[in-house]
Amino acid sequence: MRVKPGVGTIVMISAGVAGLLLAAGAIPKDLLNGENAFADQTNIKPGVFRKITASDLPKPYATKSSSNGLKVVPRPADAFPIAPPGFKVELFATGLSFPRLIRRAPNGDLFLADAANHSRNNSGGIKILRGMKDGKPETISTFTAGLNTPFGIAFYPPGPNPQWVYIGNTASVIRLPYKNGDLEATGPAETIVSELPTSGHATRDIAFSPDGKRLFVAVGSSSNVDDADTHPGETRRANILEYTPAGQFVKIYAAGIRNPVGIAINPTTGELWCSVNERDELGDNLVPDYITHVQEGGFYGWPWYYTGGNQDPRHEGKHPELKSKVIVPDVLLQPHSASLEMTFYDGKQFPQEYQGDIFAAEHGSWNKANPAGYEVVRVPLTKGHASGEYEDFLTGFVVGNTTWGRPVGVAVASDGSLMVTDDASKSIWRVTYVGK
Repeated sequence: MRVKPGVGTIVMISAGVAGLLLAAGAIPKDLLNGENAFADQTNIKPGVFRKITASDLPKPYATKSSSNGLKVVPRPADAFPIAPPGFKVELFATGLSFPRLIRRAPNGDLFLADAANHSRNNSGGIKILRGMKDGKPETISTFTAGLNTPFGIAFYPPGPNPQWVYIGNTASVIRLPYKNGDLEATGPAETIVSELPTSGHATRDIAFSPDGKRLFVAVGSSSNVDDADTHPGETRRANILEYTPAGQFVKIYAAGIRNPVGIAINPTTGELWCSVNERDELGDNLVPDYITHVQEGGFYGWPWYYTGGNQDPRHEGKHPELKSKVIVPDVLLQPHSASLEMTFYDGKQFPQEYQGDIFAAEHGSWNKANPAGYEVVRVPLTKGHASGEYEDFLTGFVVGNTTWGRPVGVAVASDGSLMVTDDASKSIWRVTYVGK
């Protein structure tokens, strides 16, 4: 048995029994503001709420730029993620190749982008995890293989009876015929979008508008802060693009978003939301990653500005006409935490206060003296809107100067549990609420 720091009493039970069980109790609303809201692996713990605002940001280069990526090590046998009091964490699946984004199909199957590796060759695929027996999937099957670093997954048309599953490869969006219950593709892939760029940030998340008329495709930049005016490689990058379901380009839906890795539709408001990796090399606490609703036609600053009208000193004096147009995101996260997939909680297993809230995976990054990320955060919403605060929800992936786990994907299973993919330990974690 081990006792780890956190909010409440934490008891480690052997992995063969039950994983991590936290003593029940109300989640304390420990809200940290201002400088106290900034965090890294030395001071995050489940149940703590943080709110960073634009006025809290330091000046560029207040601290030097650091390179401090954590070494990935094998998961110790007794190591489990740590959740707030009342939640239980179990190992749902392991031995995967490179588990990334995960989405629930209308029939309850879990579709997993298993990208195999970061080499961007045709070695990735989509797996289906079906059912549950003794806390594990009843079956794991391969829906399709031979893909190019797959990430985004979306079912079309929206609703209970899809006819296609769309997949975001690095350079394209494809679709394969699909109906509820299929465990493998019943026909060949059809390329819907073929002109996506291949270099730089490789994740291509996708989502449909609630009416099924718009296909959104997230395309990150190819650089940290290259001026899009003088670097042709940034054309149609750092944007969310809009296409028709048939693949016809419509427009740039929103721009200046350095790397909008995860996108999702807010079921309460119908708005598109995204989670974003912001730029590096301006100091430990610049620039905040963020989660936000995405305004149609909105501009979020990259590469000339950040978090509103703050000009990046590397582009001093450029585009003054854009300064007043830069939108401040809804929720500012820890800089350099590498926010990846996000989802809206629509299950019934967690307490009512979690209904409609956002969960997002923070993969962890390198450009900070003490690394940030390596956790799952929760963003409380009221009637679908955020107030700027977020909660450290699932931590414990870091041991000293090493990490054994890096969260990537989040999805709500049909039973209301939260599934979290982890591409370092090649696993999927299942979080349930057990109460007192």
